[in-house]
Amino acid sequence: MKLDGKVAIVTGGAMGIGRGIVNVFLKYGAKVIILDSSEKLKDTILELNGKYPGMINGFIVDIRKQSMLDAIFSEVKNTYGIVDILVNNAGVCKLASFDEMSEELRDFHFDINIVGTWMVTHTFLPLLKIKGGAIVNLSSVTGPIVADPGEVAYATSKAAVLGFTKSLAAELVKDKIRVNAIMPGYVATPMVEGMAKESNGSNPESVVEGIAKAIPMKRLAEPEEIGELAAFLASGEASYITGQGIVIDGGSTLPETMTMGV
Repeated sequence: MKLDGKVAIVTGGAMGIGRGIVNVFLKYGAKVIILDSSEKLKDTILELNGKYPGMINGFIVDIRKQSMLDAIFSEVKNTYGIVDILVNNAGVCKLASFDEMSEELRDFHFDINIVGTWMVTHTFLPLLKIKGGAIVNLSSVTGPIVADPGEVAYATSKAAVLGFTKSLAAELVKDKIRVNAIMPGYVATPMVEGMAKESNGSNPESVVEGIAKAIPMKRLAEPEEIGELAAFLASGEASYITGQGIVIDGGSTLPETMTMGV
């Protein structure tokens, strides 16, 4: 299997896209360490341990807190000795117009999506440098390519993740570490469900249906589909790919117009 024996850290892996990535990594033989702030992590670990005994571990952590990351670093180093793959997946999105957005909500996006990604990478980089490896950051089509009203903070943060990816890739190539970003469109996750409720609390299903209708493939991605791309970018099969942002969106950024057609 293409990740057999690899040690991978996945942030935000208790649910959503992160859980899909964890599922796929385990399928391909990786030992996975989940970092997540949600209490749901306990149930995720319990469930996955039943299917992949001894292959899954996890820590409840606020990735904005260096002291917590340092304590986990020590445990990971003592238990595994090395990290081969780091997936910076943890992220948040709360809709709000720019003129009504509070500093607290702005900083909530920036501190988790940007600073958290920075801090986790900086903390575990010494273990990645031992043998080289791969970093996969979750950016988005939102920000670098497209955006909707209410997404200024989220779009800004995800564009920053792509810039972080490219510059870091240039620095770490000498350490045999590849750095790439995944840029998903809409994925069937609790985050998207939450955004739909914010948009239309009385009928969030209609929001999701409207999103799917506008996508050429007429559906949202499944988390495991993002996981398959992450596994490829983390594997030796992608040994000549670094500094790239890979779009996976069912063609949602493809249409020039929604009305022109034959």
